[in-house]
Amino acid sequence: MYISTLKLENFRNYDGLELSFSKGANLFYGDNAQGKTNILEAIYFCGTTRSHRTSRDRELIRFDVDEAHLRMEMTKKEIDYRIDMHLKKARAKGIAINGVSIRKAQELIGLGHFIFFSPEDLGIIKNGPSERRRFLDMELCQLDKVYVSSLSDYNRILLQRNKLLKDLSLKPQDMDTLDVWDKQLVRYGSALIRSREQFVQKLGEIILPIHEKLSGGKEKICVGYEKNVSVEDFEKVLAAGREKDLYLKSTETGPHRDDLSFSVNGIDIRHFGSQGQQRSAALSLKLAEIELVKDAAGDIPVLLLDDVLSELDTNRQHYLLDSIGDIQTFITCTGLEEYEKSPMQIDRIFRVNEGKVSVPASL
Repeated sequence: MYISTLKLENFRNYDGLELSFSKGANLFYGDNAQGKTNILEAIYFCGTTRSHRTSRDRELIRFDVDEAHLRMEMTKKEIDYRIDMHLKKARAKGIAINGVSIRKAQELIGLGHFIFFSPEDLGIIKNGPSERRRFLDMELCQLDKVYVSSLSDYNRILLQRNKLLKDLSLKPQDMDTLDVWDKQLVRYGSALIRSREQFVQKLGEIILPIHEKLSGGKEKICVGYEKNVSVEDFEKVLAAGREKDLYLKSTETGPHRDDLSFSVNGIDIRHFGSQGQQRSAALSLKLAEIELVKDAAGDIPVLLLDDVLSELDTNRQHYLLDSIGDIQTFITCTGLEEYEKSPMQIDRIFRVNEGKVSVPASL
């Protein structure tokens, strides 16, 4: 799979932009806050319907206008696709594939696969559980359309249940309604738990040899799924915790409180690992994503590296670049110096300056 072109109108700081890409490595360089990350964000958004930075589509529209358009052309298994996105500040986004509108965003899921790696991802190990749950959801949503639907339903029901918990102090007669939401919460939450169990098991198998090689055979990494509740006990634990939920006016039981654990040689590196161990684990996690997509979807993903090499030491830089292989890659950086001695071949270079992109005549 590869991306051939991208066209933006009123997206972030771009009033208009058209780019053609190489099937290999595409590098965008320039000072900070010029719009490099916005290009990678646009590619990811077209492929997944989601931004890696915000959940509010209106924030993607240039500040002085009311709507934006994105168009991305890609090829997968010798079949060409055109993805169009239409964003309006006051309406839900419109999506079309090859000129045909789709009703639900999940219809786009699985058409392409995208892995985004930014400096913030290096903190996924040491940061809070919400970021690790977000990682789970982002990856599973690209691999499983059923998961997308279950996650959407679960989040909707969770929102409604929490609202009811807040309202019951004023409307105690609605208490019976809570049983209805509880059944739905268990139904869709159980589907999420089962999918996460399978995903984490596979992730653990794939990341083990990757991390062992990255650490020179010195470290053995284990990934664990820390369920807030099991499928078998979900209904019982939810019922037992109802009084506490009513007191806190919040749902304390369910997969929205799950976490991932990472241990190296038996030590929980979320809390006791060095910064080097945490960064190596995060890098191994991203490289494992590539193999997961290849294995689960039978596809080669597009890799988006947002100024991440500057955050890695030379050994980890070379390991990452050596691992990319034949994957189409989009890279942002502030300067070209770090790539001059790199083993990676850069096929196309773009300079980004104040929302304008140019191809240098010479370097």
